[in-house]
Amino acid sequence: MSSIPLSNLDSVLTSTENAKGLPNEHYISDRVFDEEKKAILFENWSAIGTGKDIPNIGDAKPLNFVGMPLLMVRESDNNINVFQNTCRHRGMILINEPTNINGVIRCPYHSWCYNLKGELCVTPMVGGTDINTHESINNDELGLFKIRSTVWQDIIFVNISNDAPEFKDYASKVIDRWSEFDKPLYHGGKDSSFSLSLDTNWKLAVENYCESYHLPWVHPELNATSSIEDHYHIEEKGYFSGQGSYVYNQIKDDSGNVFPDFESLSEKWNETSEYIALYPNVLLGVHRDHFFSIIIEPLSTNKTLEHVSLYYAKNPSEMPQLEKLIESNASFWKTVFSEDIGVVEGMQRGRSGLMFDGGKFSPVMDSATHCFHHWVASKVQEFRSKNSINL
Repeated sequence: MSSIPLSNLDSVLTSTENAKGLPNEHYISDRVFDEEKKAILFENWSAIGTGKDIPNIGDAKPLNFVGMPLLMVRESDNNINVFQNTCRHRGMILINEPTNINGVIRCPYHSWCYNLKGELCVTPMVGGTDINTHESINNDELGLFKIRSTVWQDIIFVNISNDAPEFKDYASKVIDRWSEFDKPLYHGGKDSSFSLSLDTNWKLAVENYCESYHLPWVHPELNATSSIEDHYHIEEKGYFSGQGSYVYNQIKDDSGNVFPDFESLSEKWNETSEYIALYPNVLLGVHRDHFFSIIIEPLSTNKTLEHVSLYYAKNPSEMPQLEKLIESNASFWKTVFSEDIGVVEGMQRGRSGLMFDGGKFSPVMDSATHCFHHWVASKVQEFRSKNSINL
């Protein structure tokens, strides 16, 4: 690989007290965006969607993950597979819109067909107008490119490079931390999923989520019920970081009804809630009575989508009396997350200032955010070393 000028990350890879944030080019440079795509998003376990997106056997959903055409499919044994959405014949995109596959995945170009496991099963006229086989076409070698994937808490994760540790090892610390929530999750329905569009680099959305420092000024109503003084830092260097609150007030309807709790939780969760960023691109929140995930989808250097999904301990069909409460909870979180848009977009615009030098962290209030910066810088350095890229 050619040697090109790259950012020096030494100032990030130090203690919070002494560190600067990631250099400006990590927010405004298309070249660095491409480098991070490979070093951060492809080399690690990145979130791309949720199981609820493909709930039925045969459901298939195409997506573009930072330029990579992918296809999520639920096969007959209810497992979820992720493939590159590319025919092995001439590279045609196989599926353009979400659909249910009743039979095989058929390429619209020359009708090569694949089953839900990605195996090539039909090659019409490949040996002539009336011959569907040829000795040079080995179906066993021409299945769809399968992407390493797994599902945890209904979140579909992929490792494009195929080089990351096993997911259970990669995410072991958060899985252990939240083991009490290893229970069935039930999506709240159509109002419990929404997306937000942000004119900002994807990392700023993650950084903002990690800290509660901004709470009094950006979320004054939330701060009135769960103040900054009630919050604590969560830091697992190299894995995740975020915040928690010792004050969680369950939302109630006009009759005083609340959501049912997840079963067998320890007393700790009666009033505690936690919010962490599982690196690189999924934000999570746990409460005694609901769970949410936010999948951060990087679109370009300064364009990002947030895909929010809310889940409960019981199927909404079992608690029809709480339908309005489910709507109110989704509205509440949409308001909270929307309040962050102005600040992450403002930071993006500020990164165009040539003299900004990465900023100065508060050792007391910003350590969880620096934890994320340190991880990003470490992964970029590892990638450069592995690929013999020098400053």
